[in-house]
Amino acid sequence: MENINREHPEYIARKAMWEQYDDLYAGGEQLREHATQYLVRRHREPGDVYLERLNRVFYENYLGSIIDWYAATLMRREPALLFEGSDGAAKSFYSSFAEDCDLKGTSLSEFFRQRMVEALVYGSSYTVVDFPRVGGPALTRAEEDSSGRSRAYLVDYSPQEVINWNYNESGTMEWVVIRTSCLQQSKVTDARWEKETRWIYYDRENFQVFRRIGDSQAIEAMDEGRHGLASLRRVPVFRMKVSPGLWLMNKAGLLQLEHFNKSNALAWALTMGLFAMPVVYSDREWNQIVGESYYIQLGPQDRFGWTEPDGKVYQIAADNLERLKDEIYRVCYLMNQAGNGGSGDTRSGLSKQMDFETTQEVLRAYGDMVKEAMKQVLRGIAEARQDELEIDIAGLDEFDIEDFGGELDDAKKLLDLGINSETLRKQIFKKLAAKYLCDARQEVKNRVAEEIDQG
Repeated sequence: MENINREHPEYIARKAMWEQYDDLYAGGEQLREHATQYLVRRHREPGDVYLERLNRVFYENYLGSIIDWYAATLMRREPALLFEGSDGAAKSFYSSFAEDCDLKGTSLSEFFRQRMVEALVYGSSYTVVDFPRVGGPALTRAEEDSSGRSRAYLVDYSPQEVINWNYNESGTMEWVVIRTSCLQQSKVTDARWEKETRWIYYDRENFQVFRRIGDSQAIEAMDEGRHGLASLRRVPVFRMKVSPGLWLMNKAGLLQLEHFNKSNALAWALTMGLFAMPVVYSDREWNQIVGESYYIQLGPQDRFGWTEPDGKVYQIAADNLERLKDEIYRVCYLMNQAGNGGSGDTRSGLSKQMDFETTQEVLRAYGDMVKEAMKQVLRGIAEARQDELEIDIAGLDEFDIEDFGGELDDAKKLLDLGINSETLRKQIFKKLAAKYLCDARQEVKNRVAEEIDQG
């Protein structure tokens, strides 16, 4: 309990960065609350002027929209779960699991869409496989299923909550500490709200839960025991990690901050230009308030002005903002969405098509990342439950309605070759059916696959 709150050096180094990335993704009022961390104060800028600029701050959230676009486009067609084996009870479980994987009504595809968004914002995301705890041992598999012990479910955690960990020489996780916090209403008469912090420790076989209530420094043990993957001697935490080149928030976050500061500076300058400032030419002392709140006093022979490049500083700033916006889209592999898309876009149709092909390749890379994470989780559950099934994931590789037509043509050409393999023919039919029925219930997909196997 003395070391449970210790933070990993990598966590300490990235903690502030994750908070910033969270604000940049969310935008809106969340960013306004922390605007002092992002809106740069000019050298010797008066405090009241800076405060007024903070009150007028706004944020054009291109990066958040880009990340959501990638997640929505990738998961437009749900991934297909493919099962090989005759274990009907296991197939029935995974059919219900696909519809509600976290006991909160979240489908498996939606759960991993949210994990993908987290990975694009923070660089990684964590999923814990857990099983309900029921008192007393189960003597048979049927008793285990009826009591709910085998009903696996998923719990998500962000990198901000995974505070400490350790890997062995082979790169396998040895143990991990997860810290969460929330407001809980006390059950005493005053019923006041208190912050409750919890720590969950997992190693290869056991788990421990600790908590702290309110401002107390005392940390107490709540629970401990063997976790759901103890029989496999495996930490039940699965990490989805994106490569540095595909970590969109890290690639474009600084560009988004630069755009934020310059767009607010330009908006402030344009707003101030709308209010005329009186100029008083007089040799005697002047202390009257003129106009809204400001005035400038000059002598009859004095001169006052501003220096700017050829009087076009506003236009230069506006052009620079447009270039920054295009650069945000470019580093996120979305040049086809940059620019005005109208008469100002001088690119040829072939150039636009090539840009979108690059975007599709990036989407396929994200699809491979999500499918690999889903396979690891589902296969871990299958091993823990001792299901006699082989599980695979298909899909997440087509992003245009024409893609499926092309895949049908390719499948027809392959079948026309006359390859004498019944297994190949069944696998082709099952893959096509699963993709076409991507929005159907998993139970229906399983029934279609069984009918294809039965010939």
